[in-house]
Amino acid sequence: MMDTMLIRAFTLALALVIGHAVAQDNYPSRPVKIVIGFGPGSGTDLVARMLAEELQKALGQPFIVENKPGAAAQIAANQVKNAPPDGYTLLITSNTTHSVNPHIYKKLPYDPIADFTPIGGIGYFPFILAVDAKIPVKTPQEFVTWARANKGKVFYAYGTPTVQIPAEAINKIEKLEATGVPYKSSPDAMMDVIGGRAQFMVVDLASSQPQVKAGKLRALAMTGAKRTSLAPDLPTVEETLGIKDFDLAAWTGLFGPANLPKNIVDKLSTAMQTILNRPDVREKMLANFIEPTPSDPAAFRAMVVKQLDVWGGKVKAAGIEPE
Repeated sequence: MMDTMLIRAFTLALALVIGHAVAQDNYPSRPVKIVIGFGPGSGTDLVARMLAEELQKALGQPFIVENKPGAAAQIAANQVKNAPPDGYTLLITSNTTHSVNPHIYKKLPYDPIADFTPIGGIGYFPFILAVDAKIPVKTPQEFVTWARANKGKVFYAYGTPTVQIPAEAINKIEKLEATGVPYKSSPDAMMDVIGGRAQFMVVDLASSQPQVKAGKLRALAMTGAKRTSLAPDLPTVEETLGIKDFDLAAWTGLFGPANLPKNIVDKLSTAMQTILNRPDVREKMLANFIEPTPSDPAAFRAMVVKQLDVWGGKVKAAGIEPE
């Protein structure tokens, strides 16, 4: 009797294992949810919806974008962290959740490395150091000289911690003694720089372009590690001011919960890289000031780990205390 029960238990366990393996091989066999921590119309939302549409074509199942904004995208990240690792709940997020939050909050409901499975990079959103065009400076070096000569009279504007950190790092490292002024959003901050109530800011390339082209805002440098094809004539902060490891810009990528099976990761990664390397997709992203950065899971993981360290170093350099 006992032998019969053991055989039945073993058979059931084996059937469950085989069934689970078959389900993974058939992935996806039902709709997939992509959670993002930002609202409709944001750069991450735009990328997520474009990728969801293409993944649906490539893999034959709906990929549905679910916006869960709030708490600097912590709500979305925590939801995916707690989801079953079956590939049906994914996260498209940015340096906000995985590079910035760990250094500006004392407590997070997730670990950016341990609680997620990196699947692949998607895109890079360049940031620029920009000044009120009425200021008589045209290079980062000229700006630093001017700001030091006007100590006590210089203000910088910021709408989010992601752009505050590079601005304050430049401020502290270059000993400008400028005062940071918070705003509800980057567009609000930009209006006050243009209006002369603040003198400089770090802002994303996309939203600043109309004001740069109109001659109201002057772009001085990129805040990433290298120049971007979207503005090839703009030098980097590192090459102009000599600040080492100044690689502070926005990136976005796809994650699953921890312990996502390798065959699911590989299927998603292969599809993503194929999509992002297509000329039509690249053109669409570049037109929206997003530089495509397709990468495999290992390369993406290495980038995420490195960016966590880089942002942490600049948060310390800026003297920003976690809340």
